[in-house]
Amino acid sequence: MQQEAAQREAEELEHVQWRPRPVQGWAFPKLLWYLVFLRPIITEVHLRRKNVKFLFIRFSAWQYAGTDKLWAGLVTTLCEGIRHQYGALPFSVYSVLGTKAATTQGFRQREWQCRHRVCLALLALLAVLSLGVGLLYLSVGARSLSHRATNSSLLRVFGGAATTLSGSGLLMAVYSVGKHLFVSQRKKIERLVSREKFGSQLGFMCEVKKEVELLTDFLCFLEIYQRRRLRVVLEVTGLDTCYPERVVGVLNAINTLLSDSHAPFIFILVVDPSILAACLESAGSMKGTADNGYLFLNRTVTLPFSVPIMGRRTKLQFLHDAVQSRDDLLYREMTRKLRPLGGAGARGGEGAQLLEVQTQAGGEREQSRIDAEAARRIREALFCLHDERDCLYEYVPDNVVSMRRIVNTVPITVRLLQQQQGDFGGPSPRQAVAWVVLANQWPCRLSWALQCLEDRQQAGGAPEARARLWDVFSDHSRELHTMTKPLQNVLDLDGDPELFERFLGADFPFTVAEAQSLLRCTVNLDHSIRRRMGLIRAVSALKPPSPPKSPARDSPHAANGANHAPGPARAGHPAGHSPVHASEAHHPRDWAQGGKPRPMA
Repeated sequence: MQQEAAQREAEELEHVQWRPRPVQGWAFPKLLWYLVFLRPIITEVHLRRKNVKFLFIRFSAWQYAGTDKLWAGLVTTLCEGIRHQYGALPFSVYSVLGTKAATTQGFRQREWQCRHRVCLALLALLAVLSLGVGLLYLSVGARSLSHRATNSSLLRVFGGAATTLSGSGLLMAVYSVGKHLFVSQRKKIERLVSREKFGSQLGFMCEVKKEVELLTDFLCFLEIYQRRRLRVVLEVTGLDTCYPERVVGVLNAINTLLSDSHAPFIFILVVDPSILAACLESAGSMKGTADNGYLFLNRTVTLPFSVPIMGRRTKLQFLHDAVQSRDDLLYREMTRKLRPLGGAGARGGEGAQLLEVQTQAGGEREQSRIDAEAARRIREALFCLHDERDCLYEYVPDNVVSMRRIVNTVPITVRLLQQQQGDFGGPSPRQAVAWVVLANQWPCRLSWALQCLEDRQQAGGAPEARARLWDVFSDHSRELHTMTKPLQNVLDLDGDPELFERFLGADFPFTVAEAQSLLRCTVNLDHSIRRRMGLIRAVSALKPPSPPKSPARDSPHAANGANHAPGPARAGHPAGHSPVHASEAHHPRDWAQGGKPRPMA
């Protein structure tokens, strides 16, 4: 945007003879003169100007997330940015004595018009003040010349009244300018917000709207004065970290500021659309208006711009810059100050002093050797990140924050791995940085593979140390698929599943032994994910208790004996007759075969 503004400025100066007016330095009194005595006029010449100047103001919504009126913080930041850009005095003078720009019909060259009323009022005040001072002087002179006391008192009364009236008018103007000078728009709006009764009324919005209109008119005045177009670019960041109601308030404030077609505001929303859409859909005040958050954003944002996928050269450059910013351990052995050797006491012998010095020197040499080796391994590991001959950079996300998180984690992992492997054996620095990338990109899938490996070890069926970690994951991938609903939140943290398969299956085939060795040095993997997976697997492995068996099934012969018992055992039935349901139970009829009895085994 700055390059575009410079190019337009150069092209405009080739066609016209005038130059943009400055607003600082020696031109500051001229600006105040124009503010008081001249009125701007919007002409066709001004509307056809192509040169523009951008005023950048940054608004972090996270700083105002705790307030009830987050959008009021947006307006106050805007007013404070304009006030800081041009100074407090010009805006205060315009607030008291300035006037709105007028429009003209037809083609007109003159962009300024003399404010006759202001000039006449100022001349009248000065004339009355001069008259009052003159009358007071005459009254003093008449008293000294021993004139009549009546004439002297009349002159003194009229002179004092004229001086008081004219002086009070000038003092009121100066007081109003000083009040706006020390009480900014930000303080006004903050006072309105602090009034709970007034903040919930419609008049609060009207007062804020008046302040915004005053700011817009002031920018229009500066446009005509500087002979260029002005655009205030407000960068809104941190909006996706606020509550849904706060997000709705900020979007409403943006729509209010942009409701005027001639408003010189450009808003840049640096947000995650998925989070913003979810906030709009969950906000209670947007029911029926933003049931679909994406449709609401399409109606609000006039130029959607999604950051494209980062290219290879750009990603390598960002990784190189992130690595170069690390200075924690790479050159510690060069800058570390040696501790001075303490003098021995008078009671100690020379042998004890010599032994202490030798022991201290030997410990320092050993520590220096360890630091030097650690710095070399860290340098080697970080170099693998931005080495275009290595494939590791392809798995690093296109996100500067994630890049810095990986770069910051590598030195800690390498140092912990060095302490674990005292002889500098075990996994190589390339494997260490690859493990860091794996834990950063696929925390859920990696935690699942590690939890399955731990459960198999506890059950006594641990795989061999040379077995691949990818094989362990593949054996239990179907079980993970059945748990997508309870693990949906942590599954959203993972990256591309196809890249995960290529990472563990081809490019970095970690074995079970290497995974167990690196797990003790992992600091960027949330272990609560594994605990949650372990609980879910334990609950799903529980089997419901089997129902109790019936006595008839336990002793079929006893049941048959009871059915064929003699008459006394069949109480309540005549002799030679058996119940109908008993015969049906032992000889069920096959109705498809004509109702004949069907034998049962």
